[in-house]
Amino acid sequence: MSEPRDTADRHTPVLLERCLELLAPAVGQPGAVMVDSTLGMGGHTEAVLDRFPDVRVIGLDRDPQALDLAGRRLARFGERFRPVHAVYDQIGDVVDDLGLDEVQAVLMDLGVSSLQLDEPERGFSYAQDAPLDMRMDPSTGPTAADVLNTYDERDLARVLREYGEERFAARIARNVVRRRATAPLTRTAELVDLLRASIPAATRKTGGNPAKRSFQALRIEVNRELEVLERAVPASIEALAVGGRIVVEAYHSLEDRIVKRAFAAGATSSAPPDLPVEPETHKPYLRLVTRGAEEAPPEERERNPRSQSVRLRAAERLRPTPDHLRGVRP
Repeated sequence: MSEPRDTADRHTPVLLERCLELLAPAVGQPGAVMVDSTLGMGGHTEAVLDRFPDVRVIGLDRDPQALDLAGRRLARFGERFRPVHAVYDQIGDVVDDLGLDEVQAVLMDLGVSSLQLDEPERGFSYAQDAPLDMRMDPSTGPTAADVLNTYDERDLARVLREYGEERFAARIARNVVRRRATAPLTRTAELVDLLRASIPAATRKTGGNPAKRSFQALRIEVNRELEVLERAVPASIEALAVGGRIVVEAYHSLEDRIVKRAFAAGATSSAPPDLPVEPETHKPYLRLVTRGAEEAPPEERERNPRSQSVRLRAAERLRPTPDHLRGVRP
């Protein structure tokens, strides 16, 4: 079996058919271009290219290994697929650099990819011992070990509490600082042991592995995921043509809140409520395509564990963003 096929076998795209259904009005038209902002192992993009023969896809990923594997998997599509090494908040620059004025669709499948979880040496998984890395782009930036060994106690507790919703953030941060005074934390197994010792035994009996929340928090901090997403959603909306669609899959409440806020801002009139007539420039520039956030059906949650926490939202571009709202944070 070839490596690209092995790659496909390692990854089951979440809510694939629903994504294709939501994207269809935008990518089914001749000459359509879609940006897969989080290419990963290429599962969603492969399905789009197979289903819609006229679409071209630009695949962005900050992970060079993902780009390499997905590129080989998608090589059969020739010039219909273009991989680009970039973080998804750079979508505007990528579209400009490729000589495009706009695109018809944007897909974002957020969070850590199957590839990153499956490669022990990347340090994303608490189930296997590995260096404390967690960088989505291993060529740049601080590692999880850097965060644990250099942040002061207050900042460590903030990261664990805000990004991991960890009840025992202060206790964990205190124990990290004590431990590193003796020797720095360098391995995931060391961190798992410390977390197990920091969280009361009664609490560890429910809610899954007690390390999950802290690993999530460190990954978000290392990769600046929420900061990037805050920029990426408005930038992606600006890249969309009128009639274009954006589909976003989020996997925890912090991500989903950012997406919900940006979509709601675009789908709400910006006119003062006491105006008798709504000016054209204040009308909504987005239409919400999904009713709230959609979840995976029970059969998919059972079949594909990664789908258990997904929250999917989609919106359609109605008109250009009014000048007075460009660059305004929702």
